[in-house]
Amino acid sequence: VQLLESGGGLVQAGGSLRLSCATSDPSSRIYAMAWFRQAPGREREFVAAISWSGINTYYPDSMKGRFTISSGSRKNTAYLQMNSLKAEDTAVYYCAAGTDTIVTAPGAESEYDSWGQGTQVTVSS
Repeated sequence: VQLLESGGGLVQAGGSLRLSCATSDPSSRIYAMAWFRQAPGREREFVAAISWSGINTYYPDSMKGRFTISSGSRKNTAYLQMNSLKAEDTAVYYCAAGTDTIVTAPGAESEYDSWGQGTQVTVSS
């Protein structure tokens, strides 16, 4: 499944951005979708995940409060609303999807078998 990301860009500290991710095949079976990010010189980290139903969302403690993941009217879409952005949020943000089996550890990269190319988010201070 190909994932198509959009919405990245340059924003001032304190601003907001909304990232979008959609699968190339709306009929594909998706068990969960997630966002990860990777800053220069750092490992990729988990940002948020959402179950296929859109009911369950998951965040690491460090992301709670400013970031919100949601799904679209089409189940194979996911959004990441990012508010009160800080310079340390600067990173490449990747969308990921689990299509093979039920995702049991939403924060683990290994749970996802499809990845987008990434979209750059730059927060200026």
